[in-house]
Amino acid sequence: MIPVKFDYLAPTSVEEAISALGQHGDDAKILAGGQSLLPVLRMRLNAPEVVIDLGQIPSLRGIRDDGDAIVIGAMTTHHDVRDDDLVKEHALLLSKAAAEVADSQIRHRGTFGGALAHADPAGDLGAPALALGAQFVIAGPGGTRTVEASDFFVDLFETAIGDDEILTEVRIPKHTGWGAHYEKFVRVAHQWPIVAVAATVRGSIDEARIGLTNMGSTPLRATASEQALVGASATEDGVRAAADLAAEGTDPPSDLNGAADYRQHLARVLTGRAVLKAAGVQ
Repeated sequence: MIPVKFDYLAPTSVEEAISALGQHGDDAKILAGGQSLLPVLRMRLNAPEVVIDLGQIPSLRGIRDDGDAIVIGAMTTHHDVRDDDLVKEHALLLSKAAAEVADSQIRHRGTFGGALAHADPAGDLGAPALALGAQFVIAGPGGTRTVEASDFFVDLFETAIGDDEILTEVRIPKHTGWGAHYEKFVRVAHQWPIVAVAATVRGSIDEARIGLTNMGSTPLRATASEQALVGASATEDGVRAAADLAAEGTDPPSDLNGAADYRQHLARVLTGRAVLKAAGVQ
């Protein structure tokens, strides 16, 4: 299908983009990599009067070191996040997760910030960002503000980004030397995960952080498992009891891919696998 006719704007600065948003309000849509928006437009599930393309704003791209954190521009592609040396050194979990996003074409076009702002609970990047304690830098008419990952994901396809605001960058606290793994369960290759688990582990196992994908209307932390893993031995027997707690407090959907209780079972199994692989055991 062909989208409904719309006006196209390509601002060259964040300030210009925010001004355009303020001018057009609810009639405008932000275009990042377009991997979520363009299919929606083609199916005419949304018909904005104006599309504001952020692709011509250089300041929104790139990855840099900033002391105790690395900073990833919102328009940085999944491919660049996957392959960047800073990400591999200080936030390995993001590199592992970005490698599992869809296929090569989408990884080269889709953007880190665009995927997070889209806030699909089945998206591959929300759970790793949550597990790593990411901070989201949002710009609007009143300046910039920083939102913790725990407050950023509000509900299904809803974030803390206001209607007149833009996500500009994401700060990731350094987890240098932590092992990491993203365990994704799908029926066919390149599919959205039925369930996925993002795990990063310090030492063997001195500390663990675990994020759950598609286990509710937002990404979730498996806090009960994290607490139970502290000091556990990095063996199947040592991890099993903690992994069995992974589904506590979750409310996964039931659909053609699996019922809620099946997803909770998957979360427990995948958590065990992810933690052991992150610890370098499997």
